[in-house]
Amino acid sequence: PCLLMSSVPVAMAAEGETTTLAKLLHLIFLSTFWGMQIWVTFISGIIMGSNLTRHTFGFIQSKLFPSYFHLGCACAFFNLIIFAMHHPSERLNKEETFQIVILFICVAFAALNAQWFGQITSEIMADMHLIEKSCGLGQDIGTSTNRAAYNQLKENNPKYKAFSNQLALYHNASSLCNLCCLICNGISLYYMAANLSRL
Repeated sequence: PCLLMSSVPVAMAAEGETTTLAKLLHLIFLSTFWGMQIWVTFISGIIMGSNLTRHTFGFIQSKLFPSYFHLGCACAFFNLIIFAMHHPSERLNKEETFQIVILFICVAFAALNAQWFGQITSEIMADMHLIEKSCGLGQDIGTSTNRAAYNQLKENNPKYKAFSNQLALYHNASSLCNLCCLICNGISLYYMAANLSRL
C-alpha cells in the first residue's frame, strides 16, 4: 500500500511553484486564442471571401467577429491574471517581466478590437451595404470582383466614399490589433514551450 501511494502524482504544488491546474488553464486559454486567430485570419476569412457574395461575407463577419474579439479578449485577460498570480513582482526575472509585458499588450490590443475597432468596422460596413444594395450591388462573388462598379459608386456618392475611407481606416486598425495579438501569443507559446515544467 505504501508503494502504491508513493506512485500516485501529488496534485498540490510546493510554495512558490505553479499548480497543474494553473498550467492547464493557461494552456487552454492561450491555445484557444491562438487557434481562433489562425483559423479566422488565415483560413475561414480567405475561403469565405473567395466563395461568398460580398454582402453575405460581410454579414457573417459582422456576426462572427464580435464573438471572436470578445472571446479572444477574455482569453488574453485570464492568461495575464494566471501568469501574474504565479509570478509576484518582487520575484520576477527579466524573462518573466518581458512575458508579463507581452501578455498586457495582448490584452490591450484585444480590448481595443472588442470594444472599438471591430464594432465600428461592422457598423460602417453595414451602412455601406445598404447603399450598395440600393444600387443593385453586393451580390458578386469575392470581395475583389467588379471593382469598377464600386469605384464608380464612390465617385458618384460622397457619403459612400466617406464610409469607404472610414472603413479602410478602422479595418486596418483592427487588422493591426489582431496581428499584434497574434505575435504576442506566438511569443507566449514559445515561452511556454521553453518553460513547460514551471509555466
